Amino acid sequence: MLPEVRALCEKNGIQPERIKSLNDKKVKKARYVLYWMQASQRTRFNHALEYAVLAANNLGLPVIVVFGLSEDYPEANERHYYFMLEGLEEVEKSLKERGMKLVVRRQSPYLAALELAREAALVIVDRGYLRIQRYWREQVARQTSSLVAQVESDVVVPVESASAKEEYSAATLRPKLQRMLGRYLKQVPESFPCQDSLSIDLESFDVSDAQDAITRLNIDRAVGKSRFFRGGATEACNHLEEFVETKLDAYGELRNDPTCDCLSNMSPYLHFGQISPVEIALKVLDSGSPGAGAYLEELIVRRELAMNYAFHNQAYDSFEAVPDWAKETLAGHRSDKRPFMYSLEELESALTCDAYWNASQEQMRITGKMHSYMRMYWGKKIIEWSASAEEAFNRAVYLNNKYEIDGRDPNGFAGVVWCFGKHDRAWGEKPVFGKVRSMTSGGLRRKFDADKYVRTVERLGELDAKPES
Repeated sequence: MLPEVRALCEKNGIQPERIKSLNDKKVKKARYVLYWMQASQRTRFNHALEYAVLAANNLGLPVIVVFGLSEDYPEANERHYYFMLEGLEEVEKSLKERGMKLVVRRQSPYLAALELAREAALVIVDRGYLRIQRYWREQVARQTSSLVAQVESDVVVPVESASAKEEYSAATLRPKLQRMLGRYLKQVPESFPCQDSLSIDLESFDVSDAQDAITRLNIDRAVGKSRFFRGGATEACNHLEEFVETKLDAYGELRNDPTCDCLSNMSPYLHFGQISPVEIALKVLDSGSPGAGAYLEELIVRRELAMNYAFHNQAYDSFEAVPDWAKETLAGHRSDKRPFMYSLEELESALTCDAYWNASQEQMRITGKMHSYMRMYWGKKIIEWSASAEEAFNRAVYLNNKYEIDGRDPNGFAGVVWCFGKHDRAWGEKPVFGKVRSMTSGGLRRKFDADKYVRTVERLGELDAKPES
């Protein structure tokens, strides 16, 4: 951290623990301060952006924001790119209002950052937890001559402050987080740069119209955009407002009932960094709602357990990450007769004997988001219908990453590995699953009107089939 802006950071809700130097380079004389925006694709409650502005003002320099638009991001397709571009369209306008230029480069993010870092006094970057995100930052920190500072902005409590190790379960992480919430749940006021960067001439890929931009990209078109979720900070805030005003009170009671529209729909927006978990948590707390506690358990404890998992376990996306006890019990039941066996193509097309599972797969395929409770049932049944637990794991990751807007995410990987016993305990022995928790269609029917859920998804399919107006 720049010593001169330390006090300003604390005043502006940027705790020093969020800031980490990624190399030992020095601040140099140059044209601008560069904020490499990658994970935190927003201008509100963005600790990294605000730190860049404070640092630039201290140096008397403008701020340039760069975004690297990789067209071959692993497992990303048109659905993901469309949602992201809708957000970037809004980011560009918002930055312009504050006198900052957004430069989008159609290349690998770290190469885009390296190019613009040549004329940067220092580089500020937000934080990512996945292998590829960490690689990008390591490459820039190693190859540039500029100081590179990472500012963590997509969790409430910085991951290393929360825990120095991979946590066993939510029960072990929860008390650590709860002790720190008072420090990190702070407003992050917006600052304006003392120098405008809009007149700096830098080549940029035009994202002012997401619909036009998507046509100019060479990307995987296997899955089209969702007609049910639009990207961007405004949409995220609209969903949050509606949730707090009309759904939060009943959240604790109805969150596991997919026939009730009681969820916040924040996960796609959190995945792309289009809204801050700090902003969400503060709004939920300010509501005084009886459902606040249950929701914050999901937003902070469960979500940040996933970040802890991805950060501390480099096998986060493979069967290797399944706990030893679960591997052992699943292996012991490898030869058990499966009630049904389905190919990946049959699963992807929702052609199983289980109407409830088919509905969950269809909900994900159609909208880009499956109800969180059905996501657990969906994963458990894939185990039951696959030749091995390893095959089931790979299938669940593949389908989740392909269709979910928030796929390819620590939360998604943690959700899949949970189905195989991670962050859970051993249960009574059962065929196929051994001591790993299982779920049944009868269990669904006891909890809610599962047939109503099927009808709800059928209506979504009818809406999706209608031509866009």
